[in-house]
Amino acid sequence: MSVFNPYVLLSIVLAILASFGGGYYKGEQDEFAKQQMEIARLNTEAREVERKMAEDANELATKLKKAEEDAKVQQNKLRADLNSGALKLRIPVKSTSCPTLSATADAPAPAGDSVQANAELDGKTAQALVSITDDGDKAIRQLNACIDAYNTVYQSMRKQ
Repeated sequence: MSVFNPYVLLSIVLAILASFGGGYYKGEQDEFAKQQMEIARLNTEAREVERKMAEDANELATKLKKAEEDAKVQQNKLRADLNSGALKLRIPVKSTSCPTLSATADAPAPAGDSVQANAELDGKTAQALVSITDDGDKAIRQLNACIDAYNTVYQSMRKQ
């Protein structure tokens, strides 16, 4: 048997190709296993971040609900005070009456062109005005809660 025998050469080439093929297959399987472990680790980290974000969102929702309840108590007190007359809403109006002349000629003239007076709003108008401000306050509280939620998520994503 000679080394130059085609069967010997073929068997050497096949042995080399088989060893390279087996090594390639083993390396591919090892790399796949490493990738699966890395994916599992990253998924675990992502689930932890999601859990933290959900806790933060629940905390912010609870704070918003508490703020809404506190505001509702204040609104009810304000409405009750308006209804009972303990609180009255007034707006400044220009006086249409002419200033009366004083008995003395040396009296100083009024500083402004008109005298400032107040007008009291009726109950229905006062309640409507309070409703408008309540709606605005509620929208502001919700917007602030959205801003807080955004900032919380932004900060947690920035840490990664």
